[in-house]
Amino acid sequence: MPSLVASAAGLIDTGAILAIVDDRDRWHHACLQALQSIRIPLLTTEAVLTETFHLTGKNPHNIERAWRFVRSGALKIHPMVDPDLLELHALMAQYSDRPMDFADATLVHLAARERLSTILTIDHDDFETYRLPGRKKFTILPSRK
Repeated sequence: MPSLVASAAGLIDTGAILAIVDDRDRWHHACLQALQSIRIPLLTTEAVLTETFHLTGKNPHNIERAWRFVRSGALKIHPMVDPDLLELHALMAQYSDRPMDFADATLVHLAARERLSTILTIDHDDFETYRLPGRKKFTILPSRK
């Protein structure tokens, strides 16, 4: 299957989005620097956005900042569709000892589909464990503190 977004340099996960929009987050500056070092847009999924807005909570300031970031052009959202479900299920079963959540499964699946290995995330433990086709490891930005 040909790449949906040939110009994308990587993916972005929930924790990185939350850190970018919350200037009090301990990962805020590191994630902003990483964001400035990578070509945008970054790919993500609806599941990541669902987590993002759920974890933003009731803070109206951060909800608005999250919306501004999501709508800024820095992200490209890729939906998961019925044919993706078999692979998502297989990934979650493969990493059931972690356990892998649905949002992470969508990112790993999207990375494999789009042949991307760079991800902006603060979830180092999981993304250091997950593997892409050929046992390839993710390149994680920002580096672990």
